[in-house]
Amino acid sequence: MIVMKFGGTSVEDAAAIRRLIDITRQELSRQPAIVVSAMGRTTNDLLSCANLAAEGKLVDAVKQLATIARHHVLVARELSTSPESESVEVQLNELFSSCSEALNEIAQIGEVQARLSDAISSTGELASSVVVAAALRAGGIPAIWIDIRRLIRTDDNFTLACVDFETSNHRLSESLSPLIAEHNIPVLQGFIGSTNNGATTTIGRGGSDYSAAIVGAALDAEEIEIWTDVDGILTTDPRVVETAAKVRAISFAEAAELAYFGAKVLHPSTLLPAMKKDIPVCVRNSRKPDRKGTMVVREAPPSRSLVKAIAFKRGITVVNVSSDRMLMAYGFLASLFEIFARHRTAVDMVSTSEVSVSITLDDTRNLEEIIPEIEKLGEVSVERDQAMVSLVGEGLKFIPGVAARIFSSIDKINVSMISHGASAINVSFIVAGEKVEEAVRSLHAEFFDEIDPETFEAPAVAAANQVLA
Repeated sequence: MIVMKFGGTSVEDAAAIRRLIDITRQELSRQPAIVVSAMGRTTNDLLSCANLAAEGKLVDAVKQLATIARHHVLVARELSTSPESESVEVQLNELFSSCSEALNEIAQIGEVQARLSDAISSTGELASSVVVAAALRAGGIPAIWIDIRRLIRTDDNFTLACVDFETSNHRLSESLSPLIAEHNIPVLQGFIGSTNNGATTTIGRGGSDYSAAIVGAALDAEEIEIWTDVDGILTTDPRVVETAAKVRAISFAEAAELAYFGAKVLHPSTLLPAMKKDIPVCVRNSRKPDRKGTMVVREAPPSRSLVKAIAFKRGITVVNVSSDRMLMAYGFLASLFEIFARHRTAVDMVSTSEVSVSITLDDTRNLEEIIPEIEKLGEVSVERDQAMVSLVGEGLKFIPGVAARIFSSIDKINVSMISHGASAINVSFIVAGEKVEEAVRSLHAEFFDEIDPETFEAPAVAAANQVLA
């Protein structure tokens, strides 16, 4: 069997869901289970409702929620058949009524507590999956809507909950395997789970990919398909470099590095469950289902290219700590990182000298509480609006001259931190946020001026330019 995950743009409207139905029909012989994201920008819109309610604008929040609900109902009417469309509308009304109650609670307390944020944002996946399941049935496909909150158990770290794999794997296998064996198509939600007490949780923005991998690993799937709006994993963001090429195959390790360091095609945690079970992950374009996409496997075929892809992440904050107490001392870094651990704040990159340490963060929600504690250890300065650029490729650490090529290609751009050698397949550095696109374009020109056709597939725009030339 396979798991097929469809992202927000792949379920955003009736036309997108019709494509989903056609894609699913082609894969019926492989016994698929389907995981869906919220429609389009629904999650952002729902959280906007929550913020309005917290600001005392409950009437505006409810109006906006009604617009979101209306879109789902209209799509359901267009895709499902009577009398089922009536039951679908009842189910949608129940979901959005629960969301409205959460908005009322937010308005009363004047803030968006993490618990309520999860209750509201989860509505998007629940609603879209109801619509998709009904649309599949209307298309003659035996789909069964499943509330994944009954199956995926998490802790109570709302908005970024950790999955209890032992419990979740058992429940997923026990509930879904018999349905699939009878040739039914489970339709589940990504992004969400629940605590032991039944409270709805979310596993981080973009977590629908992660959910699909969790389901795939629990069911020992032969493949996990991630359907999105791009042809696969590209050499970089095509909005920055128009001629970015598609990577035909990439290793789990390379893809994980790219996801963590800013490539948005996959959620950073997606590959962990798949790696443990050695399940291939295929990233494909739901708008162009005839294209093969990118295969993510344990070991990718050898490539003549030094670099597979360039990722970047904006909104990075650099925290610098200087202290004479570091000189010839032990335990300083342990004390420093204990502060971040206590505030549940992940550190991305670290650079040290005899009397200073610099670290990067992309989650600064707790920084105001963290800084006073760090100031007890030394002098602190903070640099905001920075960007991290990462080049990923097998064996970069061991190839002479790579660093020279990287930094000579961006010799007009100041680099404030470098990480090279900590990972055998990744070179990362920090530049000012306004310089990141310039850096990426220069690096892409350096490493992808000529591409290995066995590793990459040139985009249509590049092929057209070559013909014109």
